[in-house]
Amino acid sequence: MNTISLRPACPEDKLFYFRVYASTRTEEMSLVNWTAEQKDSFLWMQFNAQTEHYRLNYPTAKYQVILREGIPAGRLITERTKDQLLIMDISILPEYRNGGIGTAIIEDLIDEAVRSSMPLVLRVEYFNPVIRLYTRLGFEKTREVNSVYQEMVWKPVVNRNKRADVSTFVQTER
Repeated sequence: MNTISLRPACPEDKLFYFRVYASTRTEEMSLVNWTAEQKDSFLWMQFNAQTEHYRLNYPTAKYQVILREGIPAGRLITERTKDQLLIMDISILPEYRNGGIGTAIIEDLIDEAVRSSMPLVLRVEYFNPVIRLYTRLGFEKTREVNSVYQEMVWKPVVNRNKRADVSTFVQTER
């Protein structure tokens, strides 16, 4: 079994965070007739805008690097408030996708939501295939955020019996 863990992100992780971010836009970038430099410049602009947005609007967010066998495999950004646990971003590098990492991380967050008696909230693009995973884990669409994103929520009381028994193997530093 793969060991999956989380560690706090640090300033030295900026390039890694960018690499993960850029990997989520690969398909989109393949549709534009831009040079590699133009794509890179655009992605850096978008990454920096997202980073600044998160910093300004989610000041208590927790930034973490997802590790598989000690090797950086993705990023996790969450914010805990008195009312909810928000998954702002969970992204896995392509070479680590479909290996259970995202499921394990989400199941660990579901366990935290159960212990805290709080909903687990995320926002996802309408066309993102990961919606199937979220639905399978008991998330339900609650609202349209804008023309690109929908909000999905996992509620402990409503979904307690919808998810599989979780013997989580995610190790987090808390």
